[in-house]
Amino acid sequence: MKQPRPLEGIRVVDYSHFLAGPYVGRCLAALGAEVIKVERPGSGDAGRQHATVLDDRTSGYFLQLNMGKRGVSVNTKDPRGKAFMERLCDSADVFVENYRPGALDKLGLGYEALSARNSGLVYCSISAYGHTGPDAHRAGFGLIAEAKSGIMQMVGTPGERPPLLRISLGDMYTGIHAVAAINAALLGRVKSGRGQHIDMALYDTLVSMHEYAVQSYTLADVLPEQTGHDMPGSTLYGVFRATDGDLVIAAQVDDAWKRFAALIEANGGPRGFGVDARFHSSVGRNTHRLEILAVVEPWVAVRSVAPILELLDGIDVPCAKVQRIDEVIADPQIRARGMIVEQQHPRYGTLRLPNLPFRFSACDTTLREVAPDLGQHNAEVAQSLGFTSAEIDAMQTDGVLFDK
Repeated sequence: MKQPRPLEGIRVVDYSHFLAGPYVGRCLAALGAEVIKVERPGSGDAGRQHATVLDDRTSGYFLQLNMGKRGVSVNTKDPRGKAFMERLCDSADVFVENYRPGALDKLGLGYEALSARNSGLVYCSISAYGHTGPDAHRAGFGLIAEAKSGIMQMVGTPGERPPLLRISLGDMYTGIHAVAAINAALLGRVKSGRGQHIDMALYDTLVSMHEYAVQSYTLADVLPEQTGHDMPGSTLYGVFRATDGDLVIAAQVDDAWKRFAALIEANGGPRGFGVDARFHSSVGRNTHRLEILAVVEPWVAVRSVAPILELLDGIDVPCAKVQRIDEVIADPQIRARGMIVEQQHPRYGTLRLPNLPFRFSACDTTLREVAPDLGQHNAEVAQSLGFTSAEIDAMQTDGVLFDK
């Protein structure tokens, strides 16, 4: 039996730009909320001209992060624009922003001002360092948080500069934590009747991701180091080069290791490798890691990827090819899971963009509505806030409600 999406009836004001905030808005829209994207007049969200720019109106970046939303563009310096924003925020359940702490206070859009008018408002702020602490005033992006968090220092080849991660880990991970926190605050509001301020920091989120590095230092005084293509504390777990590509092998669990080692011995590896008791525990494998790599790496190097994967799948050892994006999009598993969503855009035709990973048994959270043009829903939203047709026409004529 089909159910409404979980957040239907919830209104969200998305007063954010670039990545972390817009990602939160997209997730909430997929979960059924009415998300109203507010952009500045003129150029709009800076993400419209960031990565895969299609024309002077928008980019793939913007289309991906803002699908399913309604769009307004408001000049808040005009008293009528300020009144529009006040009414909009009074009507909202959630407000999302990712500006430097204090920036929105100057516009009358900070938490204290909005919650004084709307006590039930769940107000979510996302910033580099959060709203407290000595660095709260500092500017920052995901790259800054990745460097500060210790994550960047742990990746790459020993002795070389750490590589860029090439995905916005800090923004996306903070974004989905914000989605969880917003939903928890909405649930808490059912009991308390009041909203609250959620203060999310990219730096905090990335530090929270350390599943072993912090404990290694605090409990054993061991600092993680760059290790290149494998993990010294989790042998055998890493990236290996075959004749026609790269693959990953995860044989770090005792039973999987024994099956893997026996397979290598049976397929040209050294005699006794599969039964060498020194390697039958994680401590033993880590101690003799270089000896193990000296066998595994050349064994992989003379074979192509597909036969290796077939062998490892046959003994239930986790493995995968290191895929390019074109291979990911064509992957039958990704197709089966609907992880590339198709949308029809009036100017750009068929769009194929990443879906969100939500899967509910009784409702579909795939967004089919494309991201809004700048100010596309100005009149519609203004009407819902009680502005008269004459007032709306005047605001549009005067550029208070802006569109191209």
